[in-house]
Amino acid sequence: MDHQFVGIPELTGVPRVAVVIDVMRAFTVAAWAFARGVERIVLASTESEALALKESNSGWLALKDGAPAAGFDAVNSPGLLRSRDFGGRTLVQKTTAGTVGALAVADAPLVLCASFVVAGATARFLRKQESGPVTFVVTGEGGRADEDLACAEYIGRRMGGGEVDPAPYLRRARMSRAAADLAGGLRSGYHPDDVGLCSEIDRFPFAMVARREESLMVLRPVGVPAGPAPAP
Repeated sequence: MDHQFVGIPELTGVPRVAVVIDVMRAFTVAAWAFARGVERIVLASTESEALALKESNSGWLALKDGAPAAGFDAVNSPGLLRSRDFGGRTLVQKTTAGTVGALAVADAPLVLCASFVVAGATARFLRKQESGPVTFVVTGEGGRADEDLACAEYIGRRMGGGEVDPAPYLRRARMSRAAADLAGGLRSGYHPDDVGLCSEIDRFPFAMVARREESLMVLRPVGVPAGPAPAP
């Protein structure tokens, strides 16, 4: 299947199917948030918008990249998020790359957000949709982030059916510049387990689908039960 792999600056037109990849850390964090009880995630374009949405909607929470800041309830770290209880809450998320990529393809008929922790479910969802070629949006480093590209390539291979060894793809993620920056403490709002948590394969049995709901771009989990893989 002839998929396309592009960075955010390379997007032209509106893709038919877009899968937005941010392994370290936005869409690993989003998956953990759903696992910890979040009902939906609203993707914000700016930190100011995130705070305004939180303030105008009782019970909503807000999350951002970087160090903790006034008004925000969480930071973009799976290690710091995994012990929280977000049962039934709406979370507004604003990050440097992941949310930007998702909003850039908001007009596409089908948008999924993904990382390694939901890679298998994402591939199964796309197979069931018979979606055909996918535009993978590699959000990190202007489209050059190897952890995101590795995840995109892995999902693309999984869409074809059959067994795919995740080890080479996960190795690329662990050896990536983003992983080195995190491990070296060069990014704030960091937990020592973040690289490991971002390098887990298929931890969660759901895909994450983003759709417009009124004026908002909203991300929700969609369960995709594992079944027998189709023949390649």
